[in-house]
Amino acid sequence: MTTTLAGSGVLELLDYPFMQRALLSAVLIGLAAPAVGIYLVQRRQALMGDGIGHVALTGVALGFLLNASPVWMAVAVSAVGAVAMELLRASGRARGDVALAMLFYGGMAGGVMIVNLAPGGSTANLTSYLWGSVTTVSPADITAIMVLSALVLLVTLGLRRQLFAVCQDEEFARVTGLPVRALNLLLAVTAAATVTVAMRVVGLLLVSALMVIPVVAAQQLTRGFAATLALAVGFGVTVSVAGTTTSYYADVPPGATIVLLAIGVFALVSLLALPLARRRAPAGGTPAGGAGATTHPAGTEASSAAAHRP
Repeated sequence: MTTTLAGSGVLELLDYPFMQRALLSAVLIGLAAPAVGIYLVQRRQALMGDGIGHVALTGVALGFLLNASPVWMAVAVSAVGAVAMELLRASGRARGDVALAMLFYGGMAGGVMIVNLAPGGSTANLTSYLWGSVTTVSPADITAIMVLSALVLLVTLGLRRQLFAVCQDEEFARVTGLPVRALNLLLAVTAAATVTVAMRVVGLLLVSALMVIPVVAAQQLTRGFAATLALAVGFGVTVSVAGTTTSYYADVPPGATIVLLAIGVFALVSLLALPLARRRAPAGGTPAGGAGATTHPAGTEASSAAAHRP
């Protein structure tokens, strides 16, 4: 009887078109966010998604002002911001943290200013984009999310060897002939696309957590790049779908629910990884998290040549 009731509850959930769109978005977000996040964690740029999210807010506001699609405007503006940040970091004219701070504050201020200039606009128009909402995902949003998610996965999986090499050791990647500048810019644009993919469900202010936490959780249990990526994507999809479903039944914000579930998964995995770390330590002298933290294909001190075998 209990099983029947649970099954009918799930079917009831799928009866609503807005929940069908929200769950599809959640699956795509769960796939795309960790796929980009693994490279950002590798480069110690875990907060880059936050900076891009603030810049995307300016794009959303421009969409309201120009009567255009907020999603596509957010893609364009956040991509420009991400490229600018990467160019500043690479040139050495501003440290990475300074460039990130400029993205944070300039993006937020620009978004608030522009949305108030839009006809009938106010900061209330930005709420669903900041924190996510399962009821506001439109058919047009789904189309944009599907296209952007496909592009993100194409880049992050199709160029995984090259991106891994660049994130692991830029100098070695440059010596081997890889176009380091182009790959760095491509990764920045891909991260911007990921942020806009997730903003309708997770929210711009929380999307970075979904890019980082599943990756860090997976690192507690895995040693190789491929295994870490696969497990991180699994965690991402699980918490995204579970969080979206919970938000419907509990009437709570989906973004906050997804992030709290992700943190819960990280805490649980960390506890489970402790015995594994103790068993591994005598054999290799390296904690379980050490290898995962650098996501080397083979151990914590992989050679530069190994960087091309993720």
